Amino acid sequence: MNVELKNINKHFGAVHANKGINLNIPTGTIQGILGENGAGKSTLMKILSGFIQPDPGSEIILDGKPVVIHSPADAIKYGIGMLHQDPLDFPPMKLLDNFLLGLSGGLFPNRKETAQDFNLLAREYGFSFDPESYVDSLTVGERQQLEIMRLLFLGARVFILDEPTTGISAGQKEKLFATLKKFPEQAMTVIFVSHKLEDVENLCDRVAVLRGGGLVGETKPPYVTSNLVEMMFGKAITLGARQPAEAGEVTISMKNVSLEDVRMKIKNVSLDIHAGEVIGLAGMEGSGQDLFIRACAGLMRTVGGRIHLQGQDLTGKSYHTFKHAGVNFLPAARLEEGLVLGLSLTDHFVLAEEPKGLFIDRAAGQKLAEDRIQSFNIRGKPDSTVESLSGGNQQRAELALLQTPLSLILLEHPTRGLDIESVIYIWSKLKGRCKTDGAAIVFISSDLEEVLQYSDRVLVFFNGMVSAPLDAGKTTVEELGQLIGGKGWADKGEAHD
Repeated sequence: MNVELKNINKHFGAVHANKGINLNIPTGTIQGILGENGAGKSTLMKILSGFIQPDPGSEIILDGKPVVIHSPADAIKYGIGMLHQDPLDFPPMKLLDNFLLGLSGGLFPNRKETAQDFNLLAREYGFSFDPESYVDSLTVGERQQLEIMRLLFLGARVFILDEPTTGISAGQKEKLFATLKKFPEQAMTVIFVSHKLEDVENLCDRVAVLRGGGLVGETKPPYVTSNLVEMMFGKAITLGARQPAEAGEVTISMKNVSLEDVRMKIKNVSLDIHAGEVIGLAGMEGSGQDLFIRACAGLMRTVGGRIHLQGQDLTGKSYHTFKHAGVNFLPAARLEEGLVLGLSLTDHFVLAEEPKGLFIDRAAGQKLAEDRIQSFNIRGKPDSTVESLSGGNQQRAELALLQTPLSLILLEHPTRGLDIESVIYIWSKLKGRCKTDGAAIVFISSDLEEVLQYSDRVLVFFNGMVSAPLDAGKTTVEELGQLIGGKGWADKGEAHD
């Protein structure tokens, strides 16, 4: 399906999110939409997929015919489906029930017939699913595959993917790209929205770059990375040299710590983390790093061993005890665990601070919000609700909630959804906390280059095993990839005494 966007404008109050965008996407193309956080990418795609309406005078033309898309249901009728950064599914339900969502045909669809179609689609695209299993047993990458299958079943011919590689592993990304590359062979169009240059360069036939709400350029392979960066940001940007920590006293000490939940066991991990250093956790999703970081926060009880924070035995203590001892944990699920829907930025910053008296000082809260918004470069206002912010700005807001001083900062995917300039900025803030507060940082990331760039030491997780700490400055992405895949463990050893 050929997609043509003509003079697309969208205002949100005084904010001009899309500024007269004109873009033609031919049938059978994998079209990249590249831009920094807040460039207008998601707004443009939500207009095309019916989630929001453009300003008057905007036009959407499909296969030469002007259309008006009032809703996502309308979009599906026209053959347009959108895969969101966070899959729109129902984890407590079975895969087949999620697959049936959105189908017409009454209250009682033919489950047997639909299960046959489900299995045929899964085989065609190389997915391995049991339709009677539950969504909450899937990884994020598998949930994306399920959503792609559902959109195919609903008749989508244009697939919009909004930051789909955020939070998935390298292996899952390879599978996703292999699937998407089959679509042009079937005259289907892919619109791939991202801020990751490498992903766009490896996948897309052509790229359109947005900046400040407007279309600033289009290009085709061979891509020149420096040119794409300059189009995105209006200037050249480099990561700079690694900044190794000057490690201080032991902040947190784990001795023979064992952890387990219904799916995973970790046995006898011993590790000392020092003030000022950054520890990166790498591994396939569900390999145990989530248990480890939650144990460091007091959210996961140990089943063996001891945890000491700055000499204080916190084994078995609550999250609030860890928090009062100087530990802050920022989860990956921003709107589910990290932020509160319906509350403004001011509300969040006020609630994150220690109370000073019985009554809230709204003026002081407003000033605090203004300072944090400026300091973390959040594109929002003190009275903006967190759900009104873009994903990248929600992430900045979450990071801005970190208290001062802290002894240990725990982060799940701290730069998920952020462009390269924002990643550099956020890590400069975090590294600053290491120097000024003497805080140690432990973080999970699926981006192996980020892990090596910003960590001092790295722990790799594989099926409940934890590697001995690796020197990030002497380790390569390839070596990490081998360990994550289960190879080379005999040479590296585990984090045991």
